[in-house]
Amino acid sequence: MPPSPPRPKLREVIARHGLAARHALGQHFLLDEQLTARIVRLAGDLSGRQVLEVGPGPGGLTRALLDSPAARIVAVERDARAVAALAALAEEAPDRLHLIEADALAIDAPASLAPPRQVIANLPYNIATPLLIGWLRQAGAFERLTLMFQQEVAERIVAAPGSGAYGRLSVLAQWTCAARLGLRLPPAAFTPPPRVHSAVIVLTPHADQPTPALFAAMERLTAAAFGQRRKMLRGALRALLPEPAIGALLGGAGIAPERRAETLSIAEFDLLARRLTGAYADPHQGKELP
Repeated sequence: MPPSPPRPKLREVIARHGLAARHALGQHFLLDEQLTARIVRLAGDLSGRQVLEVGPGPGGLTRALLDSPAARIVAVERDARAVAALAALAEEAPDRLHLIEADALAIDAPASLAPPRQVIANLPYNIATPLLIGWLRQAGAFERLTLMFQQEVAERIVAAPGSGAYGRLSVLAQWTCAARLGLRLPPAAFTPPPRVHSAVIVLTPHADQPTPALFAAMERLTAAAFGQRRKMLRGALRALLPEPAIGALLGGAGIAPERRAETLSIAEFDLLARRLTGAYADPHQGKELP
C-alpha cells in the first residue's frame, strides 16, 4: 500500500475552512502535536478501544488519536465548518474515524461506542461541567475519561476535603472515579489563547458504581450542602429536608450538624446519600432510614 500523503498543517486547515474560533462555542484549538500526543498517552494503552472525542475543531487531538492504536474514534462536533475540515481525516481512515455533527450534550456516549470505551477530549469550556456530570452518572460504562478543563475546574475535580476548591464537583467525581491531574497547559498553548490556564484530568471509574437513584440522591445532597457553603449543615440542608429529618439524617450518620460541607469526606457524603435513599440499614435498629 502506498504511503498516505502528508497531512496539511493545522493552521492551513483552519485558514482553508474559515475556522476562526468562536467564543460562543467555547473554542480554543490545541495545535501542538507533541502536546496532543501527550494527552493521548495519558489515557493508557488504547489498543482495541473505542474513543469518544468531543469538540475536535480542526482535528489536532483527532490526529493524535488516529496515530494511536485506538480501534475506532467517534468525533462529535456541532460546528459545520469543523466537520468539513475533518472530512480529509475521515477519508484517510474511513473504518476508524466516524464524524457526528451534533450537540455533545445530546449524545448517548455508551450507545455510540462499543466497550471497552474511553472519552478523550479537549472539552469546549462552556459545556465541560454538564458533560462531565452526565458521564459520571454512567461512569461504569467507561474504562477511562481523559478530559481537558479550565485549570480552576480541574482543580475543583481533584480537590481534597477542607480545601477551598473542594465542592460538589469534587465529591461527584471522586465518589465515582479515581481522579488525578495529568497535565497543565498555559494559555499560549492554544489558538486563540484563552484567558485562563488549562489542565487535563484523568478519571478512572471505580469498580463499584452507584445506582441511578443513589447518584440522584448525591446530586441533591451536594447541591444543598454546597449551595450555601458558609452555612453549617443543619442550615444548608434545609433546602433539602425539614429540620427534624436533618437531625435524624446527620445524627444517624454520626456527623455533627455544626460541620460545614467542605469538611466532609467522600465516605461521609456516601453515607449520607445512602441514608437519604433508604439504602443504608442501621445495624442498631434493623430497619431502613430516611
